Amino acid sequence: MRQQSTHKISPFLTFDRTQWADLRKSVPLKLTEQDLKPLLGFNEDLSLEEVRTIYLPLARLINYYIEENLKRQTVLHRFLDVKAPKVPYIISIAGSVSVGKSTSARILQALLSNYPEERKVDLITTDGFLYPLATLTERNLLKKKGFPESYDIHRLVQFVSDIKSGKRKVQAPIYSHLTYDIIPDQFNVVDQPDIVILEGLNVLQSGMNYPSSPHNVFVSDFVDFSIYVDADEALLKKWYIQRFLKFRRSAFSDPNSYFHHYSKLSESEAITTASTIWDEINGLNLKQNILPSRERANLILEKGEDHAIQRVRLRK
Repeated sequence: MRQQSTHKISPFLTFDRTQWADLRKSVPLKLTEQDLKPLLGFNEDLSLEEVRTIYLPLARLINYYIEENLKRQTVLHRFLDVKAPKVPYIISIAGSVSVGKSTSARILQALLSNYPEERKVDLITTDGFLYPLATLTERNLLKKKGFPESYDIHRLVQFVSDIKSGKRKVQAPIYSHLTYDIIPDQFNVVDQPDIVILEGLNVLQSGMNYPSSPHNVFVSDFVDFSIYVDADEALLKKWYIQRFLKFRRSAFSDPNSYFHHYSKLSESEAITTASTIWDEINGLNLKQNILPSRERANLILEKGEDHAIQRVRLRK
């Protein structure tokens, strides 16, 4: 009788930092230290070495996927005997609050804009598709902000669908972290770029997250390549508290800030407050809605201390 294998089957190939860095090959780094500074998140201090080690091999991989995608589109349009509209390649970046999704998105945007040739790369966050503050208050969803029910998912799906249909001048609402609300009558306009990077908590989520949705189409259905930025929850909570303390001394001190009242907290009070917010809102959302979507990604970036990527998992 043949003995059953105990080897765990995985749909992913796994690379440590050195193995992944070797896949950069001869891709040049065009960013400088000066270019990198404005791309970093509020609580991060990534180096150019991290860009070389992690993000340049990733840019090389994505470019191969884009080339193949263009070939497939050409084949399809030849078969249909129609003129091909310009359709952007959509990359989604998901992950928890405080994991550094925005920084990863901005670095990728900078790299893909210049490699291997100049491209137009737009970056859109799904924060703009949150319901306005008045609607969240009315529906008693303020403590569920970031959860699936706090988004106008129909509007978000329509936005991504319009982009993928090759429509011109598609509008995305803009969210203000200062006022904690949608900015009225202001929009980001997406006008047939080469690449759209869509960053947010919910870009990998599907029907299990939106059981009451009136349709069966989700953002992930329009995405060409998906990335999940991952870290242990203990690290995420620690980074969230650190970020909260920095905001308390800077952004929260602005009288126009929705969170201005937090600037008056002592350090110990601020740590307790941030810890409670994490446990009751962000940590809960992570466990219920964000983390379950991780294995749907094409690529997972696993972070350790200091936001450095320790491991990369690539779907086979």
